[in-house]
Amino acid sequence: MNRKSFLRVTVGALCAVVLTQAHSETYPDKAIRFIVPWPAGGAADAVGRLVAQALTTQLGQTVYVENIAGAGGNIGTAQFVRSKPDGYTLYLATSSTNAASPHLYKRTGFEPIKDFTPIASVAAIPSILVVPAASPFKTPKDIIDAAKAKPGKLSYGSGGVGASAHLAGELFKSIAGIDVIHVPYKGSGPAISDVMAGQLSYMLDTGAVPYIRGGKVRAIAVAADKRLPLFPEVPTFTELGIKGMQMNAWYGVAAPAGTPEAVVTRVNAAINKALQTGALPKQLADIGAEVRTGSPADFSKFWGTELQRYEKLVKLTGATLD
Repeated sequence: MNRKSFLRVTVGALCAVVLTQAHSETYPDKAIRFIVPWPAGGAADAVGRLVAQALTTQLGQTVYVENIAGAGGNIGTAQFVRSKPDGYTLYLATSSTNAASPHLYKRTGFEPIKDFTPIASVAAIPSILVVPAASPFKTPKDIIDAAKAKPGKLSYGSGGVGASAHLAGELFKSIAGIDVIHVPYKGSGPAISDVMAGQLSYMLDTGAVPYIRGGKVRAIAVAADKRLPLFPEVPTFTELGIKGMQMNAWYGVAAPAGTPEAVVTRVNAAINKALQTGALPKQLADIGAEVRTGSPADFSKFWGTELQRYEKLVKLTGATLD
């Protein structure tokens, strides 16, 4: 490399550093798009909108949700990872898309973790076993007995292959040793609607809280270590003698790979502050979510661990690869 070329490369690199630093110092100076790779009406959408609202307050710029649904969250995620890594496109990472999908789909359109910059954990919501309000089933054992009496007759719904409701449903099938039909939908909203209408026998959902409160569906068990404060009368599977039935959906915020560290630090601080103050903690609690805070490194480590855990879960349940 000659002297002119060397100077040109050096000056270019310095300019890039200066521009990046200047960008980070003024960030954000315009609206931020927040991609939720699931349709409106489900738990992911509810969490995404609450986080977007809180970030709008913390960052002083509008953070607006864009739902890009389909293929278990893969369509919106594949679009997201191609976004410019400038902090103006954020993303709601979920256990379904970012931990389960890589083990369920032959092609997702993205690389796990490699295509992302983890920013912060937000919350986790346990699955709740719900049945139609008029269902004769009062306990999980009632479902198991009915399924064993008539194999292939009962059905459960989910927000799609790889969604938390799908894996929870397959885990329940595996533990109980029953033959029931899985009916995937394009999001948990349409699925829970068919539970309400009696078209499905049951569902293990993370977004059922408002429907339980409204009397549209009935909760009969919680897939968690302890009962939910919102529904203290609903027992856990373990209490009912069904061991190993713990399942939740987790949510976090990420940016495209290559996003400046200063931007990541800024957004992480905003999220953690929102999770510790203001209305967000109660809003999340009201939909059955448990708040989770931490650094970008914490979230990255957790994400990697979850990828390994879900690989084992997918194998255990025998969930179908697409």
